[in-house]
Amino acid sequence: MKTQDTNIEKMLAAGAHFGYSKTRRHPSASPYIIGTKNRTDLFDLSKTSESLDKAKKFVADLAKEGKTVLFVGVKPEAREATKNAALSIDMPYALDRWIGGTLTNFPEIKRRTQKLEDLREKKAKGELDMYTKKERLGIDQDIEKLSRYFAGLVSLKKMPEAIVIVDIKKEHIAVAEAKMMGIPVIGIANTDCNLKEVEYAIPANDSSRGSIDFIVSSLAGAYTAGKN
Repeated sequence: MKTQDTNIEKMLAAGAHFGYSKTRRHPSASPYIIGTKNRTDLFDLSKTSESLDKAKKFVADLAKEGKTVLFVGVKPEAREATKNAALSIDMPYALDRWIGGTLTNFPEIKRRTQKLEDLREKKAKGELDMYTKKERLGIDQDIEKLSRYFAGLVSLKKMPEAIVIVDIKKEHIAVAEAKMMGIPVIGIANTDCNLKEVEYAIPANDSSRGSIDFIVSSLAGAYTAGKN
């Protein structure tokens, strides 16, 4: 109980309780709302804490078996926290945008990441020195473009066993692909989201850097604990 109280205090300080205006509320979010202030819905953080604990247990169980968890945080407020959380447990991540087919056309994604790895390795070894200056410039541009979209996916050698998504409404394509492939989703969901669309919905502010950071770092911490 003390741990839950501490989590609630931290989430309160991070602004995790702030939803959107009541007019934007999705019916599935209603059970998690404790009230409305200045027309803004407020989450019941005791229920958010319970949802987070369920997600953390699931992540810890995945860690015990060495499973892969893909982190997705495309919106600007989510990128830094998502990347830090993923890197802390050596997991893949998507930041710039969700590439359509990441899950449903995984062989093509793997081909792109392998090309990026190959070009990086050749450049590091000086194997590109044989090309003309113009050709090397073109290769550098290829590396830059591939890095922008696929750098975080290089470590995704196989299909992930779960996905962590910040803002399941914005990343509805990622949610749909995961559902199609039978991959469970852990999603931070604001009041405008359909919480029933994902297996582990965490009702909370998905636009606050502090809120996002607390939740994704908690999930990464659960993975570390499960692994150890």
